[in-house]
Amino acid sequence: MRWSGFHKRPHAERLDLVARHAGLDAEARAALSAASALELEQAEAFVENAVGSYPVPLGFAVGFVIDGRDVVVPMAVEESSVIAAASHGAKLAAAGGGFTTLAMDPVQLGQLEIRCTDAEAPGLLAHIEAHAQAACKTLNGLIPGMVARGGGVHRITAYAVPGRVVALLHVGVGDAMGANVVNTVCEAAWDALEVPAGTQGLRILSNHLPDHRHATATCRVPVDVLGGAEVAEAMVAAWDFAVQDPFRAATHNKGILNGIDPVVVATGNDWRAVEAGTHAFAAKDGQYRGLGHYAVDGDHLVATLAVPLAVGTVGGVTRLHPVARACLQVLGVTHGTDLARILVAVGLAQNLSALRALATEGIQRGHMALHARNVAMQAGLTGVEAERVAARMVADGPVSVQRARELAQDPS
Repeated sequence: MRWSGFHKRPHAERLDLVARHAGLDAEARAALSAASALELEQAEAFVENAVGSYPVPLGFAVGFVIDGRDVVVPMAVEESSVIAAASHGAKLAAAGGGFTTLAMDPVQLGQLEIRCTDAEAPGLLAHIEAHAQAACKTLNGLIPGMVARGGGVHRITAYAVPGRVVALLHVGVGDAMGANVVNTVCEAAWDALEVPAGTQGLRILSNHLPDHRHATATCRVPVDVLGGAEVAEAMVAAWDFAVQDPFRAATHNKGILNGIDPVVVATGNDWRAVEAGTHAFAAKDGQYRGLGHYAVDGDHLVATLAVPLAVGTVGGVTRLHPVARACLQVLGVTHGTDLARILVAVGLAQNLSALRALATEGIQRGHMALHARNVAMQAGLTGVEAERVAARMVADGPVSVQRARELAQDPS
């Protein structure tokens, strides 16, 4: 296979393979390989009170087949084993043809809160319904560029909660994450709707997107690749545990985000918004549940994941940060929906890998191998010596800085 043994290759060779795969120019290659490609002047432009930058490791998950395309996935993450697990999940899915994905149109929600008495609510709801179409036209006049690209305020709906009515703006945001454009129209919505009563409250986007902007990935993995029918059934049982138990669900969903978040970070998108939407989606029926769906279908395990993903390929720092720009090149995406498709596939790959580990040898075996190397480095070891000591700790235990120092004095 093209990417076989990728993790064993030297750094420069890995970068060269990815650069040739993605057709990267010298500038992109330099950004990806630099310890910090962010100049202080850029940091000052991105955040207040900047004093420097805080690099995290950037690696590539390989072996992904997404909608028939070979995809290399950049991941910015500090946690050991995340990239290895994503690559392993991709390999499992590829044995069944890879991931098939869908992404909804990029519609972001915004809220205008109207504080009122419960007696005023019915009249306000009727007023908003009557004025919604005209208000959409007015608000779209504020964002002509977005409208020209096919976006804009598509419709306005409303609902009542105790003590308030909420006007819900459905805004097409194209290839942007959408926060700025949604907040712009929300802040103008009171006047555009000519609200007759109540008190103006909050005007802000919503990251709760269960029905308006999510992506779905599905894969069919041959059970013999997983280790047999018993392993596949155990994976289904592990998923069902997460659906039924909120304590397990939290870790299950964190594992999914282990895959999604590093790609969101690498591409300069808002990982906090993605996490907020994901957790809200997991609790949409009133109980927090594990996401995804697993079932055995004949000699295949069928896995599906749906996640709300407000991400973009323009706006924010996606085109300003040199590493984010290079990572988008590596992914080969130009549209926000294309990025969302990749993200949900990576989340499913990460979850697939984790559930298989839980159903077989346990989660710690692969994790501890990488953790032991970090511990050896904490003990001051490097290179081949760190690898030797890490292997001994994994084999014989315990994994600790003290044990690493002891093994460093014992070359046997």
